[in-house]
Amino acid sequence: MSKKCSDGHHYIWPLIMCLCGVDYFSTLGYQPSIAFEGAGLLSPVATFILVLVTLLGALPIYHFVAGRTPDGVGSVGMIEQLFRGWIGKIVVLILVGFAATDFVVTKTLSAADAAAHLIGNPLYVQFFPSWMQGQIVVTMFLLVLLAALFLKGYDEVVGIATVLVISYLSLSFLVIGAGLIQFWAKPELLQQWSQAVMAGQYHITDPPISGTGIWVALGLSALIFPKLALGMSGFETGVLHIHLVKGTDEDPSNEHQRIVNTRKLLVSAALIMSIFLLGSAFVTGTGTLIPAHEFHVEKDDAGRVVLDGAGHERRGRAVDRALAYLAHGEGPVPLCPLFGPIFGTIYDISTILILWFAGASAMAGLLNMVPNYLPRYGMAPEWAAAYRPLVLVFLAINLTVTLIFKADVAAQGGAYATGVLVLMTSACVGSLVHVWHDGRRTLGNRARMIYFGLVTVVFVYTTAANIWERPDGVKIASFFIVGTLVIAGISRYRRAFEFRFDGFHFEDQADEMLWLDMVESGIPILVPHRPSNRSVSEKADEIRVNHRVPPDVPIVFVEVERGDTSEFLNRPTVHIAQEQDLLLIRVTNATSIAHTIAVIARELSRNCPKRTEVLFGWSEGRPLDLAIGFILFGEGNVPTMVRELLRDTEHNRPRVAVAE
Repeated sequence: MSKKCSDGHHYIWPLIMCLCGVDYFSTLGYQPSIAFEGAGLLSPVATFILVLVTLLGALPIYHFVAGRTPDGVGSVGMIEQLFRGWIGKIVVLILVGFAATDFVVTKTLSAADAAAHLIGNPLYVQFFPSWMQGQIVVTMFLLVLLAALFLKGYDEVVGIATVLVISYLSLSFLVIGAGLIQFWAKPELLQQWSQAVMAGQYHITDPPISGTGIWVALGLSALIFPKLALGMSGFETGVLHIHLVKGTDEDPSNEHQRIVNTRKLLVSAALIMSIFLLGSAFVTGTGTLIPAHEFHVEKDDAGRVVLDGAGHERRGRAVDRALAYLAHGEGPVPLCPLFGPIFGTIYDISTILILWFAGASAMAGLLNMVPNYLPRYGMAPEWAAAYRPLVLVFLAINLTVTLIFKADVAAQGGAYATGVLVLMTSACVGSLVHVWHDGRRTLGNRARMIYFGLVTVVFVYTTAANIWERPDGVKIASFFIVGTLVIAGISRYRRAFEFRFDGFHFEDQADEMLWLDMVESGIPILVPHRPSNRSVSEKADEIRVNHRVPPDVPIVFVEVERGDTSEFLNRPTVHIAQEQDLLLIRVTNATSIAHTIAVIARELSRNCPKRTEVLFGWSEGRPLDLAIGFILFGEGNVPTMVRELLRDTEHNRPRVAVAE
C-alpha cells in the first residue's frame, strides 16, 4: 500500500506480519488439498522439500531484497533499477502484470475457498436456503465485503488481520497437534503410509517417473514439489509493506531499523509457516487420518465433473478443506473428544474469516504497486494513484475473474502459483545481479554470489516446471500482462499533451539566478536551436531575416538534449551560457524536446510586455514518423507539438511561428 494510503502511519512488525500472514498463513485452508492432488501420499516429502526451498532459498533472497528496497518497491523495484529506457519500462510492466495475477488471484482464490468452507459446513447447509449455497454467489459476496472494509480505513484492516491470524493459527495448532499425537500414539499409522509409499501406491495421476523404492519416491517428490508453490506466498507482500513497519519509538521512519524489523518479520513468518506446513502435510497427506478418496472430485468416464441433484459438484469431503475435515471429526481415526460439529463450526468460521481476509494483504500489495509505477510512467490516469478509486477498480476485476473461473479453487491454483513464482524468480535474478554489480570482490561477496546463483537456478526450475505442468497459469497471466500493456499504451498516448513538468534542476546557483532574472524581465524571442556547424550569431542573423525581427529585440536560444525519453515526468537540467553576446539556455536530461521548449516558453512569457514568440524552422520527415517519434522518443514535429502544448495557456500564451 502506498504511503498516501496509510496516512503516514507505522506499525510494529508483528502487526505487519499478521497483515501479510492473512495471505501466507491462510493457504493452510487449501494447501493440504492441493498438495495431495499434486503429490498424493508423497505430499509430506514434497512439502519438506518446499520448506527447505523456503528457508534456504526464498528467505535469504528476500532478506537481501528488504535491505535494497526500504521504500517498499519489492522485487519489481529491484528489476527496475537494472534497466533503463523503454526496455526497462516494458520489463517492469510485464512483472506488474504477473504481480497483478498473483494479487488478484490471491483474493479470488482465497474468497472461493472461504466459500467452499462455508457451504461445506453442515449447519450452514441446514439453515440457509439453497440459493445462498452457490459457490459463485458466496465468493462474490465475500469480495464485496472486503472492498467495503478497505473503503472504511486502513487501521481497521491491520487490527482485524491481527485477531484473525492469532485465532486461526491457534485453532490450526490444535488440529495439527491432535493429528501428530495420534501418529505418536499409533506408530502403525506411519508404517501404513510408509509401506504404501515404498510399494509405489502414491495416488498420483500420471506421475512423471514410475517405479518403487525410496529413491523413486524422493525423485518424484523433487519433481512434483513445484505444484505446492502456493505455500511460499507472502514474501513479496512482506517487502512491499516495509515502509509501514515502525523503526524505533523515537523515529518510526528510521530506515535502518525498519529494514531490521522487516527481516524479523520475514524470518518469523517463514519459520511459523514451515512448521504448520510440515505438520499439516503429515496429518492430511498420509492417507491414514484422511482417506485418499476424500480428496477427489467425482468425474465420469469422459472426464466431466459429476453433479448432484442440486447441481453441486460431487466431491470428497476433504477437498479444499482438509484441516476442517479433521476438525469436524469426520475421519476414520478419532483425534480429539473436542472435535465435532461445534468445534468444526468454530474452526470453519475462523478459516472462512482468514481466507476472506487473505485478500487484504493482496489488496494492500496492489494499492502499493500500481501507484508506484503506472501513474509515474504516465501509463495510467492520475486518479490511479488515489486510494478509493483503485479499491473499486480492483473489486470489479475480482468479480470478473470470479465469474470467469466460476469460483473454482483448483482452476485458479495454476495462475496463483505462476504469479508467486515469477515474482520470486525476479527477486532472485535482481538480487544476483545486484551482488554481481557490487564492486567488492571479497570472499564473502563471492560466496553470496554463488549461493544466490544456485537459489536462482532452483527458482527458475520451479517456475519452469510449474508453467510446463500448468500452462493455464501463463495464459491467465498473459491476459493481465496484455491488459496492462494496452492500458499503459493508451494512457501514455492520451496523456502525451500534458505538460509533464516536475521542475527544473540547475547546474549551480548562478544558473538559477540568471533564470529567475530572465523570468522576471520576460523574453520576447525564444529560438530553439539544434547544434550545428553554424554559430548562434549566424543563426540569429538568419532568424532576423526570416522572421523580420528588429535588431534591437533580444533573442535567446535554447538547446535541448534528450535524456531517458521513456520517463513521463520531466525534470531537466538547465545551464545558461553566453555566446557572442547572445544568451543560450542549454538543457540536458529532458524526457521530451517539445515539452521542455513549451514549458520554458511558458515560464519566460509570464512577465513579458508582449507575447513571447517561439521561432522554429520546419521539422523534416513524414507526419506519421514524426508523431510516433513524439510519443516514444520525445522528438518529432516539435513546432506543431509545442503549439498544441501551449494552446491552453491562460496568461500571455506564447506564439509559435515557423519559417523556412
